[in-house]
Amino acid sequence: MMALQSSQRASDPAAGFMPSGETYHGQVRTRRRRGRVWALIFQAAMLSGVIALCALLLSIVNRSFGYVAIVNEIDPAELAVDGVPLNELPKEKLVPILEANISSGLMRRYEHDMPFAERSRENVHGLILERVVEPQVEASWGLFDSVFARGSIMAEAEERFPGSEVYFRSWLTASFISKSQSSEPLRTGVRTAIFGSLWVVFITIVFSFPVGVGAAIYLEEYAHKERFLNRLIQTNINNLAGVPSIIYGMLGLAIFVRIMEFVTSGAFLSGGDTTANGRTIISAGLTLGLLILPLIIINGQEAIRAVPSSLRQAGFGLGATHWQVIWHHVLPSAMPGVLTGTILAVSRAIGETAPLVVVGASTFIAMDPNGPFSKFTVLPIQIYQWTSRPQDEFRNLAAAAILVLLVILLALNASAVLLRNRFNRNRANA
Repeated sequence: MMALQSSQRASDPAAGFMPSGETYHGQVRTRRRRGRVWALIFQAAMLSGVIALCALLLSIVNRSFGYVAIVNEIDPAELAVDGVPLNELPKEKLVPILEANISSGLMRRYEHDMPFAERSRENVHGLILERVVEPQVEASWGLFDSVFARGSIMAEAEERFPGSEVYFRSWLTASFISKSQSSEPLRTGVRTAIFGSLWVVFITIVFSFPVGVGAAIYLEEYAHKERFLNRLIQTNINNLAGVPSIIYGMLGLAIFVRIMEFVTSGAFLSGGDTTANGRTIISAGLTLGLLILPLIIINGQEAIRAVPSSLRQAGFGLGATHWQVIWHHVLPSAMPGVLTGTILAVSRAIGETAPLVVVGASTFIAMDPNGPFSKFTVLPIQIYQWTSRPQDEFRNLAAAAILVLLVILLALNASAVLLRNRFNRNRANA
């Protein structure tokens, strides 16, 4: 009887004994089967994410390239001089053509901006194309249609837009990056939005990174976690990480734009003699800094908490002070994790739109920002403004601007990754 009970207990997993025989092998097969099922689920989830990302990128690329149908206000052949086409005329012949076809006021403005004696032949030719020929986009097609349905595109263009010029165009060009914003799709660019985005991200990082890392050091190394005030602070930081971004925009509008207008407008530098208000780059940067600050603090705490306590004890054993241990041992060891959290936070900040709309980002601005107290626009705002336009060509421009934004984001992330890897090498060598 005792032997039978012992055998039953040995085969019963709930009794706390290792099963044996067929029971053991059956449980192993069940666990392996469950493991394979979960592995397939995880692989399917990863594959779904990759497919969605590829579909998004293909959609963006499809809108950034393709055929366009252009109709000119004036045929360039009509501007030929003595049988020489417009593209081959020298600068001396191009200036009279421009003067004869535009108003005297516009001609004086061009002369005031840069004398025609100093302009290049390509510059004058570009002005003629812009102001005299005036090409207009009548229709555009995506990359896939342009590659696989070229014949139908040509037939459609000939039927709908007789006399139009149809050619393959890349909307992402050097001139698109170097030109400022314009209401004409063939002449617009994202230079102003690029400068605005870089200024805003720079101020965001300068403000949020040291404050976030300092707060993480205090909460992990100095604060007494059993105290009610410190537990309340920690709870609020965790909650702030999930607050909708537009709430931060309203906070920035109330504090930085209105209450601190004398500072954020730059009036304190000129003694109040300024026409600017608080809707400037520095207000946007500080608002986004508040937005990502909880993320940097939480990631910084996790990175500091992951540093082995033996490293701290070794420093204390050698007679180092608390701050010396933090500065020379804890912080260098935690810095790769801190930078990883900063990468994720900045990636969120650079794509935000709602807070900047509330703070006062311009949807149309043609002047480059020249400092933290300038009016501004950013690439997400520019993309939003173009996608809201009814013309298809502006959606092509939006797709090209998205590619520019992705390149900037990847460049910033690559810089942070290189810096993180440098800290890892230095820690390994130490």
